[in-house]
Amino acid sequence: MEPFRIHILGCGSALPTLRHYASAQVVEVRGKLFLVDCGEGTQVQLRRSRLRFTKISAVFISHLHGDHCFGLMGMLSTFGLLGRTAPLTVYAPAQLFEVLEVQMNVFCRDGHGRSDFGFDVKCVPLDSSVQKVVYEDRSLTVTTIPLEHRIGCCGFLFREKPQRPHIRRDMMDFYGIPISQADNIKNGADWMTADGETVSNDKLVRPADQPRSYAYLSDTRYMPSLHEAIAGVNTVYHESTYADDNVAMAEKYFHSTARQAATVARDAGAGQLLLGHYSSRYDDETVLLREAKEVFENSRLTAEGDVFDV
Repeated sequence: MEPFRIHILGCGSALPTLRHYASAQVVEVRGKLFLVDCGEGTQVQLRRSRLRFTKISAVFISHLHGDHCFGLMGMLSTFGLLGRTAPLTVYAPAQLFEVLEVQMNVFCRDGHGRSDFGFDVKCVPLDSSVQKVVYEDRSLTVTTIPLEHRIGCCGFLFREKPQRPHIRRDMMDFYGIPISQADNIKNGADWMTADGETVSNDKLVRPADQPRSYAYLSDTRYMPSLHEAIAGVNTVYHESTYADDNVAMAEKYFHSTARQAATVARDAGAGQLLLGHYSSRYDDETVLLREAKEVFENSRLTAEGDVFDV
C-alpha cells in the first residue's frame, strides 16, 4: 500500500513558543505532497523535514489569521530562488490573493520590472461556509469542512477514492493469462481457458485496499455536529488549544479543549486523534493528552518532526 502520512511542521497557536512553530503540515498521499496551512517558519521546517519542495503541488490555507498564513510569501519566494518551475495551486480565502499579488509584485521582480518568480501560482478562492470538493485527481478528493471561528475558517478532508482490486499474479501464471488482460480482470472480467473452463474473477484478484481518509480541523470552537462531516475518518487532527481549566476561554475565542476534540473524534468513529494548536500557557501538554484520552483512548500529541501514518 502506498504511503498516506502526515508530517507535522508546526503545532503552535497564535502565540508560538520556543518549543513550537505556528501551524503547518504536509499531507503525503501516494507520492503527492500537499501543504496545509503555512505559519511563520514553515520553510525552515520543510528543510528540516527533508521533504522535497518541488513535490508540493498545492497549498491549502484554512483561514486568514497570521499563525496559519504568514509564512506563505517567504516560502513562495524561496521556491523561486531554489529554481522551482512546476506550477503551484493555492487554495485560500479570496482576500489572501489580493495581498499576495501585491507582495509578489513588490518582492519578486528583476531589475527591469519583470516577474522573476520562476513558476506560476494559481489561486483558487475558498468559501468557508460550504462543504465542497475543491480538489480532485485520479486517486484523491479534498473537501472543505465549515468550522466556527472568529473569522471564516474551514477544515479539509483528504479522502482516497476506491481503488480497483489487486491482480493475483500466481493465478495469472497458473492459468497462463497474458498480462495484457490484467486491466480487464481488474475491471471484473472472468477468464476462459483454452479448454472452455471459466475462471471466476474472484479467483484472479485480491480485494482492493480500503480507502483511507484524513481530516484537518483547524481553529474552531466545539461543534456538536462536526463529527457528521467526517464520519468514519481514519485519522483526524483537531485543534486542542485549551484544557478543561479554560473552557470559558475556548468559548470566548472560538477554540476547543482537548476533551472537546476527543468528543468529535469519538462521535465520528475515527481511528486516531492528533492534538495540536496548543496554547502557550501549557508548559506540559500531557494535561491535554490525559483529558483527551478520558474520552477517546487513541489520542496522540503532535510535535514538530512527527510523522503519522493515516
